[in-house]
Amino acid sequence: MNKPASRPSPFEPSASELSVLDAETAEETRQEQLSSEEPSIGEMERADRASLRRVAGLSTELTDITEVENRRLRLERVVLVGVWTDGSSEQAEASLTELAQLAETAGSEVLEGLVQRRDRPDPSTYVGSGKVRELRDIVAANGADSVVCDGELAPGQLRQLEEKLKVKVVDRTALILDIFAQHASSKEGKAQVELAQLQYYLPRLRGWGDKMSRQAGGRAGGGNGGVGTRGPGETKLETDRRSVHKRITKLRKELAAMRTIRSTKRAQRMANAVPSVVIAGYTNAGKSSLLNALTGTGALVEDALFATLDPTTRRARTPDRREYTLSDTVGFVRHLPHQLVEAFRSTLEEVSRADLLLHIVDGSDSAPYEQVTAVRDVLAEISGEHGEPLPPELLVVNKTDSVDATRIAELRRLLPDAAFVSAQTGQGIESLREIIADWLPRPDVFVDALVPYSRGELVSRVHSEGELVDEEHTAEGTRVRAKVRVDLAHALEPFVGAG
Repeated sequence: MNKPASRPSPFEPSASELSVLDAETAEETRQEQLSSEEPSIGEMERADRASLRRVAGLSTELTDITEVENRRLRLERVVLVGVWTDGSSEQAEASLTELAQLAETAGSEVLEGLVQRRDRPDPSTYVGSGKVRELRDIVAANGADSVVCDGELAPGQLRQLEEKLKVKVVDRTALILDIFAQHASSKEGKAQVELAQLQYYLPRLRGWGDKMSRQAGGRAGGGNGGVGTRGPGETKLETDRRSVHKRITKLRKELAAMRTIRSTKRAQRMANAVPSVVIAGYTNAGKSSLLNALTGTGALVEDALFATLDPTTRRARTPDRREYTLSDTVGFVRHLPHQLVEAFRSTLEEVSRADLLLHIVDGSDSAPYEQVTAVRDVLAEISGEHGEPLPPELLVVNKTDSVDATRIAELRRLLPDAAFVSAQTGQGIESLREIIADWLPRPDVFVDALVPYSRGELVSRVHSEGELVDEEHTAEGTRVRAKVRVDLAHALEPFVGAG
């Protein structure tokens, strides 16, 4: 006799319910995988920058250079030119190599470079008339869109070169400003870059021909302008200059307000007596990588010049658990434009008010001491403006994993007081942490306090900010003997001598 078919239990899911459950489980698994693979902030910033690279094929050849223009760069295929006035040939080549790196960071393809030996740049065309003809032939032969000069050109030099070469001419200052404009992300960073650009472009606004003619006024209009156009009029160039002046004034007011906010935050850190360490150095020396290695955070790291513009501040601890702040700053470069130093002054103020300056040097660079000199020149300029001495400096040679033992020995002889690390591999990082701990100010006020259990936050501060000598738990509270800073000693004063 056939058994009757078994009836499904009301507590067991049906086939349709199982399919729904399987789908939900698969979706949850997919979401978990996505969350586990979620990119860091630095990775997302790198992706954003890569997506904003210039599009190939957009010509920048000048068909009409009689327009009044507030220059906006579109660099593609470029030819480099430099004037070698002093120093060795190796230094001149290193400067042109760095210019090539700057151009590539801006999104250009470098086709060729040439250097001319002169006592001083030609006042008319930067390079001599013969070199201009040679440069014109190179531009035509390579199909270049732009010429980049390794120096800051006067407005007259810029105009003469463009008239003779018939392509856009860019100097080193404008190139660096263009890179800063691409990389600035915060509101303050964008305002600082725009201010620097406007200050640079203001004396270079120009126009010729009909563009310089005044708006016709009165009978001179010949009836062409009609009502509403008669009057003294002004040139288009004057209109542009007035507009730029207004924008500069507005940006300076905005930056002054942001500087006040920054000063307030800095005053709060100083009131809490948290020591501060600032990382400074040449661009692409590995400052952000070192910040990540010391703090375990994910600041943007990119193998490009001026990858970091907006200051990044993170909390860190010494091996003996003392807390301090670690700030990353904008990188420096040879002949850093004065407009940028001026615009980023509020950001660089962090350096002069720090307890310790970590000066990062690229150990893989061919001329590291020249990098050190360039950074120190800018820091001295900032210090002179504020009238404040610079904090103690600790040289840190980075990227030791990229050089051989012989080069390391040469660097140790050249920079005997430096610490040697590799932020990429972690080599030397623990030793650097101990060195930083030795340089930071230590708590110097001894307290013996009986802290009630209701004020456990004070005991926690003693552990994190001070140097604990002894701790005892009693019925009334926690007895602590420790060395602390002045602000914490004041907070513990009501409990000193209790019990």
